[in-house]
Amino acid sequence: MADDGAILIGKSWKPETLLLKLANRHGLVTGATGTGKTVTLQVLAEGFAREGVPVFAADIKGDLSGIAAPGDSKPPFVKRAEEIGVKYEADQFTTVFWDVFGEQGHPVRATISEMGPLLLARLLDLNETQEGVLNIAFRIADEQKLLLLDLKDLRAILGFIAENAKELTTKYGNVTSQTVGTIQRALLVLENQKGDLFFGEPALEISDLMRTDRYGRGIVNIMAADKLMANPRLYATFLLWLLSELFEQLPEVGDLDKPKLVFFFDEAHLLFNGAPKALLTAVEQVVRLIRSKGVGVYFVTQNPLDIPETVLAQLGNRVQHALRAFTPRDQKAVKAAAETFRQNPKINTAEAIMHLAVGEALISTLEGKGSPTVVERALIAPPMAQVGPCSAQIRQQALTESGFKGKYDTMIDRESAYEELAARKNLAEAGPVEASTAGGGGILDTIGGWLGGGAPQQRPKTGPGSRGGALPQSMAEKVLTSAARSAATTIGRQVGTAILRGVLGSMMGGKR
Repeated sequence: MADDGAILIGKSWKPETLLLKLANRHGLVTGATGTGKTVTLQVLAEGFAREGVPVFAADIKGDLSGIAAPGDSKPPFVKRAEEIGVKYEADQFTTVFWDVFGEQGHPVRATISEMGPLLLARLLDLNETQEGVLNIAFRIADEQKLLLLDLKDLRAILGFIAENAKELTTKYGNVTSQTVGTIQRALLVLENQKGDLFFGEPALEISDLMRTDRYGRGIVNIMAADKLMANPRLYATFLLWLLSELFEQLPEVGDLDKPKLVFFFDEAHLLFNGAPKALLTAVEQVVRLIRSKGVGVYFVTQNPLDIPETVLAQLGNRVQHALRAFTPRDQKAVKAAAETFRQNPKINTAEAIMHLAVGEALISTLEGKGSPTVVERALIAPPMAQVGPCSAQIRQQALTESGFKGKYDTMIDRESAYEELAARKNLAEAGPVEASTAGGGGILDTIGGWLGGGAPQQRPKTGPGSRGGALPQSMAEKVLTSAARSAATTIGRQVGTAILRGVLGSMMGGKR
């Protein structure tokens, strides 16, 4: 549908294409509701997948799932294909469905440690003081080698901080039980919104999003986000976490002939609404630097003003659908959108933006050495896969054939901070009784310190979903521990008996 090394977006007086070697310079798709943004997103996703580039996209309304089903040759699409000068050929693409809640796709999870305090504070809407206490929690967990995997682990470490606030304040700064309580309540709200389903193991492996099918086409990963949008902060935080994980895990590759992955961030304004400066700085850095990892990021939103200028400056490939100027803010948005394009003397860009028909857009992409083309008014190409939601049968078939059945379906709850801190507390409460029974408990104190106060031993990671770190005691260790306690108790009693006999002997004049 386009020259080699490019994908077709639409046609003005000439084909409007996107060069694959410059697709990692990111992009922006904007326009008012109902002007065709989702269709443009699908056209881009199909084009990338056809060229062997894996795609990840959030499906806000459920419409994108149709990419897994063949197109049905609707007359409007056939007519548009003729107008553009291409042949309409029904197509479908290998698709993997994902869902944080595990209802419409394979479950997606991340651990608390992977999320980190900055993104977690954003998710919980914490203020600066509360975020500081959250950072302390992560620091203590790191120093104590405690795994933070799910919400109960985070609750446990916060409870430990509240119980030892006085001692911790001298080392880490002011910590109050009131602040800890506020964070705990925020975690409860998140849990009530089913956010607890997102935190845990097995955690998503980024490499599973970067696959091609047996025909060499890129696999399209669709995140079901219709229910996730009930908690927009979780949605935005999840996508930012995913972007951060891609940045941290992928090696530097420089400029490639085509991206290793293209990431579509729909409803992008949710990422930036109310975001603290530190988070905006982090987003800007990731967007600016992730292109060298071979990843292209495409923001999809209604208004270009939704994107901070520092991020907007990084988006070189742009598709602008119609905007309506009903309010002063709308007029400002139209003017801002028009000014971001390389001007075409043949087009009044601001006027064109307000009068674009559905399926039309202003397009400017990067060419040559990275300079933008002049803006052109174009008709968007028709998708070749189904437009609109796919059937439940096709979705189920995609889940069965994805290769991930059984890998992510069942949550794993291995020993982590919650279990370790509970064990330490139980040992501390049982310690005085055992020490009394053992006649002083010297040996027990040593074992108790090893199990309770000391750091847990490190072993190679084992089991599905493991990512290293502290693991539960093996059966052999438990047997040895039990034997040591029994020996200590026996030795204590023998020593106690010998002392008692010596005292009685002296009292009776050496007679025994």
